[in-house]
Amino acid sequence: MSIQLIVDTGCDLPQHIIDEHKIEVLPLVVHVNEEEYYDKETIQPSSLYTMMRDGAVPKTSQVPPDRMKEMFQKLAENNQPAIYLTLSSGISGTYQTACLVRDQLVEEGIEPNLEIIDSKSASLGYGLIGYYIARKIEEGTTDLNGLVSFTHTLIDKIQHIFTVDDLEYLVRGGRVSKASGFVGGLLKIKPVLHMEEGKLFPLEKVRGSKKVLGRLMELIQERGSEFENQIVAISHADDLNRANELKDMIEEQLKVKNVMVNTIGCAIGAHAGPGTLAVYFLDSAVDAE
Repeated sequence: MSIQLIVDTGCDLPQHIIDEHKIEVLPLVVHVNEEEYYDKETIQPSSLYTMMRDGAVPKTSQVPPDRMKEMFQKLAENNQPAIYLTLSSGISGTYQTACLVRDQLVEEGIEPNLEIIDSKSASLGYGLIGYYIARKIEEGTTDLNGLVSFTHTLIDKIQHIFTVDDLEYLVRGGRVSKASGFVGGLLKIKPVLHMEEGKLFPLEKVRGSKKVLGRLMELIQERGSEFENQIVAISHADDLNRANELKDMIEEQLKVKNVMVNTIGCAIGAHAGPGTLAVYFLDSAVDAE
């Protein structure tokens, strides 16, 4: 029996990839203007970013445990082997809750053949790992342990580099400390951040939005290799023009054949804010095109 891949909406994978590879998706929850929404089900990014620009202060919470339990029970009933790759435990409690739900089911005599893995990643960095896994499954692998090992290799190799228009969104959500010293919007300072062990950390400051794309390109080349043999992903929060500009630079300078671009979903966008631009890649190619 083929292995089922499960992700949550923190992965920001394009819908056509989810459909093509039959990936199951669990929703994170977004709270805005005293309303509760399921990410990608009852709220879409364009609506959220409009509300944020109008002053809304959204919050998020993990995938509801009852949605997890329903899916895990279905897997057990069908004797379906599966991997649930979750949003980083450094920014969400979803991984811990998924483990608890699985353990509770085992206590009830229901034992899904399920591996739960902390992606230590977010947005399309997380999604890119999922895409590589989905392709392995599509190729016909039925070795769950081997696929778990492959997943951890990807987690160790994934790189996240991103810039935000306004660091205050991340500060307000507790994702970056005020003590980081990166607040500087009035001076047209663009913070560049990265992810280490599943948590966000400021990297450096760049003056002006024009220069930041050039600096992103330099960081990509410093941190990665074998770009012609891997996939590069770009996610953006309602800034497709800059995303496409970065895509063109990557294709031209790094000879990348496959650049994936998608909008940052509500679960991540609620904290990163409109105007965020991020790029993801492996430090070296692994079983890539």
